[in-house]
Amino acid sequence: MIHGRVRTLPPRIDIVREGETPHIMRLMLSGWAYRYKQLPDGRRQIVGFFLPGDICDLHLSILESMDHSLASITQIELAEVENDMFEAVIATSPTLKSAFWWDNLITIATLREWALNLGQRTALERIAHLLCELYTRLEKIGAAANQQMEFPLTQMDLGETCGVSTVHVNRVLKELRLDNLICLEGRLLSFPAMDRLKDLAAFDPRYLHLGSRGR
Repeated sequence: MIHGRVRTLPPRIDIVREGETPHIMRLMLSGWAYRYKQLPDGRRQIVGFFLPGDICDLHLSILESMDHSLASITQIELAEVENDMFEAVIATSPTLKSAFWWDNLITIATLREWALNLGQRTALERIAHLLCELYTRLEKIGAAANQQMEFPLTQMDLGETCGVSTVHVNRVLKELRLDNLICLEGRLLSFPAMDRLKDLAAFDPRYLHLGSRGR
């Protein structure tokens, strides 16, 4: 599907904007990207992160226009598949069709968990939970190990994901550092006490469905 249609995009640009007509399915090959919604006054909510191996929205082929935007965080490589080709593959490959459905179900399960974060967890718990989720996802694809991972997110990114101000994010990160739960040096994030961080966040990875079928 992806042969000959790979694009490299720089950091911090929109891949596709809300209101545009979608015509391709995108597969992340490298880098980080995110999905977001934005209000007319510029306030923004990040509603999902894309890591290598993730598909940027399976349902695009049935949308008349984008109801959200996608943007890069780091430099990224994207494989692009035209809708007609994607639908033909789905029609002829039950295995891929099942995998794509599984991917979509995990996306929905993750959104439920994020709704719980915003509605019930404190700012400290929200940020701790997000860090646990990102590490778990990266570890499963071999992009993180030994309680360390690359971390290209800014404090503004964390605030727009967790629904708190940048000032509050700064306070939370300081508290996590003082409690020896995280160590951030440049873009390398370490977790000296991952089990304690998971307990703080009440992090249960079952919503990611990373068991045998999920893999």
